[in-house]
Amino acid sequence: MSAAPHEVTSTTVTDKSGQHGGVAFTTTHWSVVLEAQGESPAAQQALEKLCRTYWRPIFAFLRRQGISPDEAEDITQGFFAELLERRSLSAVRKEKGRLRSFLLGGLKYFLANEQRRAMAVKRGKGQRPIPLEEFRADDRIELEPTDPMTAEMIYERRWALTVLERVLSRLKDEYLAADNAALFDSLKQLLPDEPGSPSQAEIATQLGMTENAVRQAFYRFRQRYQSLLREEIANTVATPGDIEDELRHLIAVIEA
Repeated sequence: MSAAPHEVTSTTVTDKSGQHGGVAFTTTHWSVVLEAQGESPAAQQALEKLCRTYWRPIFAFLRRQGISPDEAEDITQGFFAELLERRSLSAVRKEKGRLRSFLLGGLKYFLANEQRRAMAVKRGKGQRPIPLEEFRADDRIELEPTDPMTAEMIYERRWALTVLERVLSRLKDEYLAADNAALFDSLKQLLPDEPGSPSQAEIATQLGMTENAVRQAFYRFRQRYQSLLREEIANTVATPGDIEDELRHLIAVIEA
C-alpha cells in the first residue's frame, strides 16, 4: 500500500450552502447516519456502505486477539448485523462522533455481552448478514494471541490502511475512466514509500512524455490524492472540525 498522508496539511470544507470548494461535508456518510440516528433509508444505506468498507479493522482486531479466522468472520458479521438491526446510535455524541472510535467501542461491548457459540445462530435473527467484501487470504493468516492493547494498535493501523486503500482505489478509477491507466500506474510509483521507484525522467521516457509534463502530471496526481483523502476522512467523522484531527491521527498511525 502506498500513500503520502503526511503531505496533507490543510482541509477545506463546504458550508451548508455549498459555496466553497473542498469536501461537501453535509452529505458525507457518517453525518447522514448521525443526523437521522439510523432511522431513515438514506442513513441505513450510508451505514451499510461504511460497514462494507471498514470491516477489515474489526476483523484484524479479532484476529490479533487470537480468535480463529472462521470465528472472527462470524463475529464480524454478527456485530454488523446487530448494528444494522438496532439502528440506534444515540450513544454517539454528534460533536465527537468518529466512526473509527464508535466501531471499536461497539465491538468491545458486543463481545462482552454475546455468547459466541450462540452468535452464529442468532446473528441477524434470520436476516441476511451484510455482504462484506470477500475475505482475502492474507487477512485470514493465523496470528498468535496477544494483549488487547496490541489488538487496538492493529485495529488503528488497519483502519488507516483501509482509508488509504480507498483513496488510491478511487483515484485509480478516475484515471481508468479517463483512459489513463498507464499514467496512473507510473505516477503511483512516485509516491514516497514505493520501493525502488523510477525517476520522473525514466517515467517520461517510458510514456513518451517530457520530464516537465510528468512533473506536472504528478503534481495534479498528488493534489487529487490529497483531496480524496480529505473526502474519505470526512465520511468517517461527524463535524468538519473533526477532519483535521482525524487526518493528524491517521498520519501518526501510519508513521508509528
